Amino acid sequence: MAWSKLKQQLESFLSPALHGRVEYLSTSYRYLPDKAGLCYIAVDKKNVLNMSDTLIKWYQTELEIKNDSDIQIPISNDEIEAIRKETKGNVPEDRLKVIARSRKISDYAKELFSAQSTLSKSNFNVIATKFLSISIEESLESNDILLNILALVDRRVGKKRMMNMTDKMKLKHPIVQYFFELRFRTL
Repeated sequence: MAWSKLKQQLESFLSPALHGRVEYLSTSYRYLPDKAGLCYIAVDKKNVLNMSDTLIKWYQTELEIKNDSDIQIPISNDEIEAIRKETKGNVPEDRLKVIARSRKISDYAKELFSAQSTLSKSNFNVIATKFLSISIEESLESNDILLNILALVDRRVGKKRMMNMTDKMKLKHPIVQYFFELRFRTL
């Protein structure tokens, strides 16, 4: 699909409160095929999410993700119980929570790092086209950063659904949380 048509369709799904505030922009160089183009999402004329044909990294390492105090990983009693069984009850209770959190944040860091590495201009077109063809629920439940962002600014996501997603958003990438807050403030 041509960029102009794709942009038009994406903007037609924007929430009325975000119309004119959120823009999808793309540049490419016709006569310089070896030069990468850019694709980005701007909010209030400020470039917020830049996708070039080179990989972007908000977190440089998994260790940065693990040490980020803003990331809150909820640990269930079932996860603690599984570790207790695995260690045959030889580990103190407070240490079980540390082990469970460490394992869960390691998995989370790998997912987050993988999601970051897939953002590129060529991938934006593929993901945006996919967004237009799948349900809004699939986009919101996806682990793909871009699908989450496109769904959060969509007019089909209402106030009640946004309220129910507050806890889930704590586990999402910071850029997804940014767009969640942006949309939440317009409700």
